[in-house]
Amino acid sequence: MAAGRRSVGRAFRAVAVDTSALHDSRDYRLLVLGGFVSGLGTQLTLVALPYQVYVQTGSSLLVGLIGLAELIPLVALSLVGGALADRGDRRRLLMLSQAAMLCCSLLLALGAIAGSPPTAALFVLAGLAAAASAVDRPARSAMLPNVVGPERLRAAISFNYGLFQLTMVVGPALAGIIIGTLGLRAAYGLDAASFLVMLAMVGLMRPQPAPQADQPEPFLQSVRSGLSFAARHGELMGSFAIDLVAMTFGMPRALFPALALTVYDAGPEGVGLLYAAVSAGAVVAALTTGWLGHVRRLGRIVVGSVAVWGASIALLGLTSRLAVAMICLLAAGAADSVSAVCRSTIMQTATPDAMRGRMGSIFTLVVAGGPRLGDVESGSVAAAFGVQASVVSGGLLCMLGIVPVVVLFPDFWRYGDDDPAAPA
Repeated sequence: MAAGRRSVGRAFRAVAVDTSALHDSRDYRLLVLGGFVSGLGTQLTLVALPYQVYVQTGSSLLVGLIGLAELIPLVALSLVGGALADRGDRRRLLMLSQAAMLCCSLLLALGAIAGSPPTAALFVLAGLAAAASAVDRPARSAMLPNVVGPERLRAAISFNYGLFQLTMVVGPALAGIIIGTLGLRAAYGLDAASFLVMLAMVGLMRPQPAPQADQPEPFLQSVRSGLSFAARHGELMGSFAIDLVAMTFGMPRALFPALALTVYDAGPEGVGLLYAAVSAGAVVAALTTGWLGHVRRLGRIVVGSVAVWGASIALLGLTSRLAVAMICLLAAGAADSVSAVCRSTIMQTATPDAMRGRMGSIFTLVVAGGPRLGDVESGSVAAAFGVQASVVSGGLLCMLGIVPVVVLFPDFWRYGDDDPAAPA
């Protein structure tokens, strides 16, 4: 019996994500705690804002245009945010971006208290918050390797991704309860309070200065240098390209309402289950990626994960049963989690510290822009050929799209064949 328990314990430790960085790094604990609380708050607003726009206007089109209002400043400022993260104290930059998002949430709360603010004002605030997040994400990403050390980087990436996906499971459920019982002003107010927690945690951290160059580049030149660095490194370009392929063709989230209502006959509850299933699969996978700590060939693991994602999405489009659809999305979410952890690891280990902010900004562009492109692709194909045809074709195109990425970026396919853990 005791031997059996020891065997189970060893097996659990082999797959459970390593959390030793939480014990060893005070700054990492502060960053994780603040990020988790503010992540939950962000999810409240991500549900409350579309709900408010729909209630005020009755237009699904305007709800969809919130994504466009967020994407434009995100694209415009991501490269700027990355360059800023490579020029000064990343902790200070993170605090400034968090303070900007706090102000946006407070203004949304005040608007909800006042009654029905102009819809244009809601779009402006959504865009400003997205602009602040375009600065926040590269700064936070660039700080991570320095607060945990290279030996625990993969585990920290896995743990962070698992917590992020957990907020996407818990946050929307909390948002529905809070909006239904306390109203929109409470949801926005709690989001603002969550940013205060993040500011307090980051304020307790040590300064995180970027490496200082002997002759600092002019600002615009530093942006161009970041793009040039990415273009010269096939392992980075391949990791960016394969995620764009997966999200552009294989992300059918815009079709979840139509699938739940017209194919699965599951009502609004089914819509929520479809959204939650992807994140639930990602949480389980991210928190059981202990095996990724020592594996080689990260590029090939990403390719395999994207293939599983595409196959799962194609199967999703073929089924008419909600239970089977959820299993497909759980598998897709798990595959996406493994891919995300490996791609983040490739980016962090293949990039010198002086470039991490700028590479993090490109990563942000890909991660944030891909799903929005996927919304356009899946919606357009569904309008022309039907919902299920759009889902199936998207999954198949995702798998086919892997081939040109591997051919064009062989360094990405081979990444990790020699020494996968050596930092740049």
